[in-house]
Amino acid sequence: MTTIQMDDFLDDGILREESFRKQVDGMDWGQYKGDRVLVRGCSSVPVPTWAYLILTAQLAQYVDRIYFGELRSAVKVFVRKNS
Repeated sequence: MTTIQMDDFLDDGILREESFRKQVDGMDWGQYKGDRVLVRGCSSVPVPTWAYLILTAQLAQYVDRIYFGELRSAVKVFVRKNS
């Protein structure tokens, strides 16, 4: 399982929307193709809901499953249906 840390998107210790969107747009989401991805929500700062939604929208195009939270108690939020 691949883990994405929300702290990796901080700009001077704050999650700023403009900076966050630039980082998301610049990522190669294809690297997660077929993976199970855990988005760790435990950040050193509060994370707005829109940030999770943007990540989920990008990841859902490539991954098989998306989880949020901690590894031991992860909540499944997306599962790709096989066609």
